[in-house]
Amino acid sequence: MTTTTAPEGAQTGGLGGWLSTWAPEDARFWAAEGSKRAWSTLLLTTFSLIASFATWFVFSAVAVRLPNIGFKFDTMQLFWLTAMPGLSGGTLRLVHTFLVPIYGTRLTVTVATFLKIFPMLWLGFAVQDPETPYLSFLIVAFLCGMGGGDFSSYMPSTSMFFPKRLQGTALGLQAGIGNLGVSIVQFVTPWIIGFPLLSAFGGAQTFTKGEVHKDLWLQNAAFWYVPYLAVAGVLCFLFLRSVPGKKPAIGDMMKSMVNDKHVWCCVVTYVMTFGSFSGLAAAFPLMIKSVYGGFPDAPDPLKYAFLGPLVGSAVRFIGGPLADKYGGSIWTQISGSGLILGCLALIFGGYLTPTGLEQFSGFVWIMLWMFLMAGIGNFATFRQYPIVFAFDPRKGAQVLGWTGAWAAYGPLLFSSLIGASISSFGSANAFFWGACAFYVLGSAINWWFYTRPGGERCDYGSWKGTWWDKAKDSWPAKT
Repeated sequence: MTTTTAPEGAQTGGLGGWLSTWAPEDARFWAAEGSKRAWSTLLLTTFSLIASFATWFVFSAVAVRLPNIGFKFDTMQLFWLTAMPGLSGGTLRLVHTFLVPIYGTRLTVTVATFLKIFPMLWLGFAVQDPETPYLSFLIVAFLCGMGGGDFSSYMPSTSMFFPKRLQGTALGLQAGIGNLGVSIVQFVTPWIIGFPLLSAFGGAQTFTKGEVHKDLWLQNAAFWYVPYLAVAGVLCFLFLRSVPGKKPAIGDMMKSMVNDKHVWCCVVTYVMTFGSFSGLAAAFPLMIKSVYGGFPDAPDPLKYAFLGPLVGSAVRFIGGPLADKYGGSIWTQISGSGLILGCLALIFGGYLTPTGLEQFSGFVWIMLWMFLMAGIGNFATFRQYPIVFAFDPRKGAQVLGWTGAWAAYGPLLFSSLIGASISSFGSANAFFWGACAFYVLGSAINWWFYTRPGGERCDYGSWKGTWWDKAKDSWPAKT
């Protein structure tokens, strides 16, 4: 049983909202106090996390509309606008990995929530002027990555609030519902830009496509998050509290990450799973526009793009209990295998080099399959990683942030490389061959260390147990 107390030098309560003690593995503590606080914390932080994902991916919905309202950006420039939030999101996740243990959940999440208001205001005004320079959009897109960066504060925080037996369920719920922010931004944007929601902050732009001319208010795609973020920030400050623990040294935390082979194995498998989800979500609308937009009666990308993140998010929060029961390792293996099949289907089916619009439905179905497989991997890994590091719950929580940081480069990698593949070779085939090779590598690592009988740190859940069930009695005591 692990009991944690407030960090040395930290005032109980205070700006960080430190609790005096926390013992989620103690059944009596959990029943009397822990369960209520943990689940209420999960509810509030998930409410905030939805906005994080939505603002992180807002450019995936905005970029496809920019050429139609007068902005002269080419295909590669548009892909870079969807890639930049991935660059900053991944980098900021590396920073956020270390923030919660130092500053606590309350302060970290509150500040992160309020900060995202700034790029939403800037973007809302930028889209109203076709003379806004491309560099300005790149900077705003970079700042939107703040919404992706703070994910690595939410996940470690949540894992510390819950006992191991519920971590898969809790993390799956939070990440899955939070991921719905991606689907929300792509679903809501086509509707909310169709009327003057906030006319006091700007007028209409003229949307032009062929002979079609109509008014739209693209600034609404950004402005409507401002009140949501303001409310979420206030609620976080008022009601969140922080799990106590020994205040770590950043150098020691960094060393524990880079010197452990299992940390890097987890990085590879999480780039394979969440990296694919985030990368495909960022690139999907522009892929539809670039691959199928040249045909007569071409589909509107935003009428279909939200479906992928919706599928991946839904299976993520539904699958948490499955991971707790059967373990994360097996589901991660299924995820990797399914992603490989998806790449091969896109390539050999000719869906990336179509000859007619009749292939579009097949393309969408295969992409939805890949989102499904990525979502399965997402709920699997969030159960799997705390078990891999079951000997040190704080390190397990930190690994969730560290792996999430690397995987957050997914939008950067997918958008920039898919755009480069289309621009250089005329199709995205080259990219998906590379992705397929990476999925083979990730699946092999997961099989060897975590899934095969006799693997170093297997996780078969409550079904057949975990490596830690056998090792904990002989594991060296932590000093």
